[in-house]
Amino acid sequence: MHALPASPPHPLPAVKPLAAGWWWGFVLYVFIAVVHIGALAIGDDSVAAPSKLLLMPALAAAIVWAERDRRWGVPQLLLLSAIALSWLGDGAASFFPFAPTLPVMLLCFGLAHVGYIWLFTRYGAVRRTPWWTLVYAVWWIVLVAVLWPRLGALAVAVAAYGLVLAGTAVTSARGHVLTAVGGALFLASDTILAFLLFTPELMPEIADALVMLTYCSGQGLIAVGLLLSGLAARRPRSEPSQV
Repeated sequence: MHALPASPPHPLPAVKPLAAGWWWGFVLYVFIAVVHIGALAIGDDSVAAPSKLLLMPALAAAIVWAERDRRWGVPQLLLLSAIALSWLGDGAASFFPFAPTLPVMLLCFGLAHVGYIWLFTRYGAVRRTPWWTLVYAVWWIVLVAVLWPRLGALAVAVAAYGLVLAGTAVTSARGHVLTAVGGALFLASDTILAFLLFTPELMPEIADALVMLTYCSGQGLIAVGLLLSGLAARRPRSEPSQV
């Protein structure tokens, strides 16, 4: 008797294309980001403060619009949860006036990064972790070493936050190129912010605008990368393929 041929591996389920005009939702997000960053650059807090609280809701609306014809599941909910937690971090001073702002920000964004790490690892990975992401380990060591003398009671919290921030950057590099760039920009944003908070005398006046430019770009590219790859609509993957 002839041996039966080995069964081919099961292909990934087909992913429904994004709806026509999916990108229209991001026009509003980009517009609000430009207004906000411009207001920061010229020092107009009357515009910068309220526009900051519109950024993540606009990004969430863009995702809902883009995914309107796809079946929803855990990946989309994880993405929106990470964005919602980021929104709480953005507005920590307004939403939690009874609590110290910086620890609340670290908590909200730390939880957002946990969500991103879960999303990238379970649903967004298309390759193994690139070797070059070792640079993020070096980044963490240098950042903590440089800032540690100035961190005081927040030293452990900032170091722990740096780990999950680096985790987002590393795991984002396993997916679409835009998510990798977005993860790197998110890390750059928080790096600038850390130096702005703890070494303000070393930072240029435009540092606030740079923080938000890299932050808005990072969050937006992470979302677009996930949408374009279609991986947010697929089943969890424990064995990401190499590309």
